[in-house]
Amino acid sequence: MIGNRTLAVPGPTNMPARIARAMSVPLEDHRAPDMAAFIVPLLADLKTVFRTEKGAVVVFPGSGTGGWEAALRNLLCEGDHVLGSSFGQFSMLWMAMCRELGLQTTNIEAAWGAVTPVEAYRRALEADKTHSIKAVLVCHNETATGVTSDVAAVRAVLDDLGHPALLFVDGVSSIGSIQFDMDAWGVDVAVSGSQKGFMMPTGLAIVGLSEKVLQQSGAASTRGDGKVAGGGYWDFTAMLTANASGYFPYTPAMTLLHGLRESTDMLLEEGLDNVFDRHFRLAGGVRRAVAAWGLRLCAIDPATASDTVSAIMVNDGMDANDVIKAAYHRYGVSLGGGLGAVA
Repeated sequence: MIGNRTLAVPGPTNMPARIARAMSVPLEDHRAPDMAAFIVPLLADLKTVFRTEKGAVVVFPGSGTGGWEAALRNLLCEGDHVLGSSFGQFSMLWMAMCRELGLQTTNIEAAWGAVTPVEAYRRALEADKTHSIKAVLVCHNETATGVTSDVAAVRAVLDDLGHPALLFVDGVSSIGSIQFDMDAWGVDVAVSGSQKGFMMPTGLAIVGLSEKVLQQSGAASTRGDGKVAGGGYWDFTAMLTANASGYFPYTPAMTLLHGLRESTDMLLEEGLDNVFDRHFRLAGGVRRAVAAWGLRLCAIDPATASDTVSAIMVNDGMDANDVIKAAYHRYGVSLGGGLGAVA
């Protein structure tokens, strides 16, 4: 049955009525003379959510997956070498996208339910004597297994080794919900989406760019090695150029942008640290309930358990689909099913 039910899936998340009301506006001219008064402050406040002062945030009509592609297309060229890890469905899919776009990949395999050891990144980067690796991809919060990686520790390895690779982070299920410090952690590209921490419908790819990236991104931009990178639909330079005057290079999703304005206001009014603390408390309650039920989390190390997504393993002899159906039909609660290796 389709209708009003409690969403307890990884995404989309429950949308507050305040955001729904904000999006209930007549369609409007996205090139109106006063549009800059709406767009420029919104983009500035998104920088606060990402915790970047010198960087920028761009918003594309699309999804978090589109944000992945934007990072790869704007800053890398076919044949470039990237380092990443597969330890869950979404970290695996981002690496698969790299290969589809013609990138060479070094993929660190880790157990689903674990996070990739920082030392594994160190070994791979130490072995890269010629600095052929152009980017390191890290999934901050792996939705499928409910674990959170230490992004700052990966940046520390890059800095310790003096490796120039860019740091790309999938923050789709973390940004706006758990601690994320773009500048302090030295993140070059941070990808998020509207349907998780921003409490909105799917439809926006929200991407943070570091000062370093702002200096080297661009449509068909020629790099120092002579290779040409271009973003196409996802072009950072076209978006940044238009955003500077409060507009977009093509038709934006204005209704969703009104929702984003409201969700950003809600996050900043509560205070980001308070938001993070709230998720921590709620996640702790869920974890205690799971233990009391005699079940366990997919997260192998409790210290890495996510504060936004709890992946719960059923016991032998139980069928997770039966639990999902009972929750849906009996209690009106939608639970997400396992993905990939934990399906």
